[in-house]
Amino acid sequence: MSGKDRCQVAIAGAGPVGTVMATLLAQAGISVVLLEAGQDCAQDLRASTFHPPTLEMLDQIGITSMLLDKGLKAPVYQWRDRASGECIEFDLGELSDITRYPFRIQCEQYHLSRALAEGLENHVNADVRFGNRLLSFTQDDGGVDLAVETMTGIERLRADFLIGADGANSIVRKWLGIEFDGFTYPERFLTLSTETDLAQYLPNLSLVNYVSDPQEWLVLLKVPSVWRVLVPVNGAVDEAELTSEANKNAIFDRLIGDGAAVRTEHRTLYKVHQRVAQSFREGRVMLVGDAAHLNNPLGGFGMNSGVHDAFSLFEKLLPVLRGQAAMEPSLSLYDRQRREVTHSFTQAQTRQNMAFISGGAGTAHDARRREFLAIKQDDARRRAYLMRQAMFQSLEDAALIR
Repeated sequence: MSGKDRCQVAIAGAGPVGTVMATLLAQAGISVVLLEAGQDCAQDLRASTFHPPTLEMLDQIGITSMLLDKGLKAPVYQWRDRASGECIEFDLGELSDITRYPFRIQCEQYHLSRALAEGLENHVNADVRFGNRLLSFTQDDGGVDLAVETMTGIERLRADFLIGADGANSIVRKWLGIEFDGFTYPERFLTLSTETDLAQYLPNLSLVNYVSDPQEWLVLLKVPSVWRVLVPVNGAVDEAELTSEANKNAIFDRLIGDGAAVRTEHRTLYKVHQRVAQSFREGRVMLVGDAAHLNNPLGGFGMNSGVHDAFSLFEKLLPVLRGQAAMEPSLSLYDRQRREVTHSFTQAQTRQNMAFISGGAGTAHDARRREFLAIKQDDARRRAYLMRQAMFQSLEDAALIR
């Protein structure tokens, strides 16, 4: 794009949410600069689930067909009791009356961000700058001035608006001084990726499985290349011990009986947070995705809710950029809708999912099992549950907030 020191919208962060936001703006003819500190789109191995409404949204920017080609269709997911082997299945196919995508797609998120970043090269009004780290910014009534670190120096950029899509450690959120309320789980999560076919060892395994167990709960997810096993680990234990061969063997010993025979492709340890920014917007600066909210991964809501942020913000920001609407109340509505839904849906539902899968033994464990069976057997409750887990309900709730 011409005039590299000036754009309508600058975006910090070229993950899935930042690249979606940049693509929406670029396709609408808005001049956008996408800043990414890394040399390419990060290969994050965590997020891998695309929910039905997210697939519908991404169809609007022409990328869903790629996800369908690369990913695995997962209409059925399971809540499994590890001790008894009991399996309670839920089938998103029951929502085929409201969506053309009544399934999850299991596909690593970096496929999305990399494809969109490449696609942005075809837009003369878009400029993707890898190796460019946002250092600081100031805003005034007319725009935002950015200081950006490159390999050779500090460059200046003037934008009408700045969007922070720069993740959990968002420099945009920190410069705004916005509190990131919530908590961090005492345990850390360990993700093990293996080409070993777990379905050969565990009968009737779905592509998405939440395994409840009072001693050691698990999430088992299939993506095209590997099975991913997510387990909680003691946050106080040394990282080398947690990612060691011995610990890997012990985990797979308990899972399939022969841990030493399992070869892993990745062993990734990370902290898990439940946090929400006190505001998603200040003046001409907005937050989206992990920069605005973090939650545990049970249900696959994190990346999806970030994409929903991007589409919601685009809907409010485009008329402002075109001079068809004022900043107020348009951008305040984005903040209000997405922040309220984050609290009422994403945070609440992920905490509920965590309580079900990880809660104590005995009567509490049995009570949760009976609750899930009751949902499964009641048509109305099951429909409502599927609407929540597929994230349709959260979008309906957001639309009601004015």
